[in-house]
Amino acid sequence: MNLGQQVGGQIVNPMFHADRAPQRHVEAYQQVLDSQSPHRQDVDAYWADKIAEVMRDQFGIKPKVNTYSYRTPYPPAYDLIALPNRYKVPDFTKFSGQDDTSTMELVNRFIIQCGEAANRDELRVRLFSSSLSGSAFTWFISLPPNSVITWVDLEKQFHKYFFFGVHEKKITDLVRLKQCNDELVESFVQRLREVNNKCYSLVLDDLQLADLAFKGLLPHIRDKYASQVFESLSHLV
Repeated sequence: MNLGQQVGGQIVNPMFHADRAPQRHVEAYQQVLDSQSPHRQDVDAYWADKIAEVMRDQFGIKPKVNTYSYRTPYPPAYDLIALPNRYKVPDFTKFSGQDDTSTMELVNRFIIQCGEAANRDELRVRLFSSSLSGSAFTWFISLPPNSVITWVDLEKQFHKYFFFGVHEKKITDLVRLKQCNDELVESFVQRLREVNNKCYSLVLDDLQLADLAFKGLLPHIRDKYASQVFESLSHLV
């Protein structure tokens, strides 16, 4: 097949001739389609290959190929670190970022569920994605390569992205808790424990918690035990 002709001492590709080439090739392409319509997909593929060939030969242009290769946000060497002897990867509680589970709750539960593996920073980082699902997992795999080196790096980025402080409780929430008229002391103390567990930025010792709980009891119960000192919530119950 002769793709060139002599014009003024130069070889000119007729496909790119300013006057005649485009129209002629459009007509040729249409004739092929009309005569071989049952095989249109094959014809399209043929002409796509021919166009790519001309682009490559005449201009050195190669068709763009879409490729995607996932890379972890942590160093690849972390995947080579052996798990503890006889260690079985837990069935981690999943965090999706769509419910009322706080980031603090997820992180602490994850570390507890990790068990022995939590003793190594690299294994914490590597296993963390197993505790994520939905949009939270998508966030993790979208992190840039080598953007997470330590567990502190990962935890900071996780809290920054998902923590809004909506579910965090404060000391004022504990002070406002009061025992209801028909509520057992045990039930009231349990309610106070649950609120305290969401006071992520607050650290109270057993004596302080017991004092808060005692002040929230019904008046007649407080009067009855006013002379006693309760050292913990368990002691109060």
